[in-house]
Order: sequence, then C-alpha cells, then structure tokens
Amino acid sequence: MESGTVSASPVTMQKPVCGHPQDPAAAEFIDFLRFERNLSPHTRIAYASDLEQFAEFCAGKKTRMLDADRFVIRAFLQELRNRGVSQRSTARKLSAIKGFYRYYSRAFGSNAGPVEGMRSPRRGRTLPRFLDEQSCEKLMEAPPGEEVSDLRDRAMFEVLYGGGLRVSELTGIRNGDFDPASGVVRVMGKGRKERVAPIGSKAAAAIEAYLAASPPSDRGPVFRNGRGGGISQRSVRRILKKYAALCGIAKTTSPHTLRHSFATHLLNRGADLRSVQELLGHESVSTTQIYTHVTTERLKDVYDRAHPRS
Repeated sequence: MESGTVSASPVTMQKPVCGHPQDPAAAEFIDFLRFERNLSPHTRIAYASDLEQFAEFCAGKKTRMLDADRFVIRAFLQELRNRGVSQRSTARKLSAIKGFYRYYSRAFGSNAGPVEGMRSPRRGRTLPRFLDEQSCEKLMEAPPGEEVSDLRDRAMFEVLYGGGLRVSELTGIRNGDFDPASGVVRVMGKGRKERVAPIGSKAAAAIEAYLAASPPSDRGPVFRNGRGGGISQRSVRRILKKYAALCGIAKTTSPHTLRHSFATHLLNRGADLRSVQELLGHESVSTTQIYTHVTTERLKDVYDRAHPRS
C-alpha cells in the first residue's frame, strides 16, 4: 500500500442492518462492545454505522480496515469535512475507529497502529436549549383530563422535568423501579449504569395517579402505549411536541429540552454543579459545565440591570 496522500473517495451514509456491520472484523468489535463493554444499543448502532462507512471507504482504496494506515484514516476524515459533517459526528466516528484498532492491537499484543497519537477534532459546543419556568409549568398542566392517556402524559412530563431524565431512561422504567414513599426512581443510564434519581413530589404524585388508573404487569413497563406495550421514545417526543404547540411554546421542545431546563433551573436557584452532575448522571463534571454558560448569561443580565456602574 502507498504511504503517500490518498485521494478522497465518496463516503456513503448507509447504515448497517440492525446495527451490525458486514465487515467481519468490525462485527467482532461490535459484539465485544455488546457483550464485554455492555454499551447501550444506541451507541453500538452509531459505532456500527461509523465503521461500516469507514469499511466502504477502505474498500474504495483497495484495502481492508485491518490493513489501513493513518493516511487512509486522514483521507476519510478529510472526506467527512468536505461533506460538511459536524465536528461532533466526526469525533464520534474517529472514536469508533480508534476503539476498533485498539481492540485488535490488544488481541495481537501490538500498539494501536495507525491511530496511535491521533487526536480527535475539537468538538464545538452549542448552548443547550431550555424553557423558562413558566413554560415548564404550562407544559406540566397541559394534558387536560383524567383519561388514562392524560394521566400518563402528565406523569411522563413531570418525571422528565422533575428528575432530569433522558427519554431512554423514562421509557426504561419498569414496575418496581418507582418508590412512592421516598419519591425516587431507579433508572438505567448511559453505559448501562444504574442510578437512583429523585423526581420530586409532583412527579411522584403524577405517577401514582397514573398507576392507580392503569397498573402495569409484573416488571412490565410503567409507561405504556394504547396496546399495553412499552411506549417508544419516538412517541414520547411526538406527544411532548404536540402539547408544546398547544401551549404556544415557540421553541423546539423535546424530552432533552426538559432535561436541559431541569439543570438550568436548579443552577439558577443555587444548586452546586457537582450535585447537578450527580442528578443528571454525568460521568464527568465537564459535561455538566455547559449549563454554567447559561446561568452566567443570566447573572450578567442581572448585573447590567442592577449595578450602577454596569
């Protein structure tokens, strides 16, 4: 294989079926992530798609992934930039590639080969979108009646906002995970890490009202669709978007918007960053620090309005 600059080849965006790449080496690595690392299905599907793209790129260079050198990898990254792929997505794809080579380097007792010393692109961070407290209150009260679907939707919104949960954590709650006496719920977070999350008295009361009207089966999902199965993440997003529009909330509203609102409102009311980190289930406080930018802007506004020499 030539060690000079490799001309760019088109990068296809086709996703592998069921999150399992066709390249045998990549498929073995994805199985390792599933059975040994216990990564979430969402992460595995993303990594499988990334490696499938890279395998197709390597095939265009007449080489296998295991035989590719750093020039092929750099050409792949350059092609992503040429296509306008975001830095965040590019960094994730490089992370998948690095993990792949490190897995095989450990298997053969060598170094990480072509990715040794290769740095990920700096990820640009955008400030999180969040709702003000009044908009959150309107949204919590939006489901109108006492039908089971209304009770369910109200409980879902209260738990998302009251506990700062991810939508995957919400849909994963099963019968027995909620403790009404202490007002906490056991959830499975990123990386299959379990944590106990306080959700507040209003959310706890909303769940109790919903469960009284529609008790789940033994260890069945708490939040269910009309057929009795677990409600999907897509359905939660659709329902929330519908009620946000009915409330006249102009901003794009998603379950993650409520999670952002949860963190921002806590910090605005004096919560410390480490506590918010624990509540959100962030592994590193640096992930939580993005919310300090939002609260800093609020403090600057207060200063500009109130200080005589602002």
